[in-house]
Amino acid sequence: MRAILKGTLVAVASALCFGATTPLVQRAGRDAGPFATAFLLYAGASIVSLPGAVKARHAHLRRADLPRIALVALLGAAVAPTFFAWGLQRSSAFSASILLNLEVVFTVLLARMLFRESVSRRIVLAVLLMIGGGIFTLLGSTGAARTGSAWGTLALLAAVFAWALDNSLARPLADRDAAQVVGAKSLVGAVATFALCVATQDAWPSLAASAALLACGGLGYGVSLQLYVRAQRGIGAARTASVFALAPFVGALLAWLMADRAGGVSLAIASSLFGLGAWLHLSERHHHAHTHLDQEHEHTHRHDDGHHAHTHDTYPQNEHSHPHRHERIDHTHEHGEDLHHRHEEA
Repeated sequence: MRAILKGTLVAVASALCFGATTPLVQRAGRDAGPFATAFLLYAGASIVSLPGAVKARHAHLRRADLPRIALVALLGAAVAPTFFAWGLQRSSAFSASILLNLEVVFTVLLARMLFRESVSRRIVLAVLLMIGGGIFTLLGSTGAARTGSAWGTLALLAAVFAWALDNSLARPLADRDAAQVVGAKSLVGAVATFALCVATQDAWPSLAASAALLACGGLGYGVSLQLYVRAQRGIGAARTASVFALAPFVGALLAWLMADRAGGVSLAIASSLFGLGAWLHLSERHHHAHTHLDQEHEHTHRHDDGHHAHTHDTYPQNEHSHPHRHERIDHTHEHGEDLHHRHEEA
């Protein structure tokens, strides 16, 4: 499978997992405080990630990664979900799902600014189409679906920006084992939000709502984030974020099915725009002459990708990780924005 296509499909799966949980979190967390909601979401993510983190098959986290883990956990597993939970209580699930589109814009801009990632006109067009899909979905909503306080909207925007920072700053961690990255991040976030929950005597949801939030955390934050990390490993932060724009549409569609109704014509237009944006990603081809310098490093790799010619006594058939050395090579082939093809562009 083509590198960009494979990474795009993984990002689509991540978006589906996260988008499906947004209206469910809004309902289950209705009577819960924001810190309690954030704790339960990331506790669920920790539980789902723990087995894979213990049996990690890919490049392990290192001591040098801990400051970055702490930073992205603070942003993505404490600040963002707390603002998100608070904002959801003051907005409709439908509108909140659409506001999540702005995460794509912020992440693409930050990936360009921080890592000089290649952002082609095709990617820009895909982002614009998906944002347009979000706008049409919102325009077609009923009055009840659009309502929400200004403070709720600001809280959701703060959450979106914090998640965009998290996405961008976590990019160097994409070459580590996804379960370990998500497990460590979720654990730090869960501990921090639990401490805040106790300190502020935050309202705790019922047993059934708590179980629902744990389940949402497991799927929408644990499984989804692991898939997101894997997608970033192959296609970079900007492309992954752009594909992830499908998540708000999935959430809005589920909210519509749960009686948070939207207009049929606008929803049809929005579906077409999202479909076209997804097609631009799935059909993208990127190839040019490039040079790989002599280097030694460790990351997840295969031996049938044309870049790993080192020897083994017994050749692994699947992805594996260990320290290895590369000789200098000049060649041309199609590639994504993985560790060997992160060409910084002016």
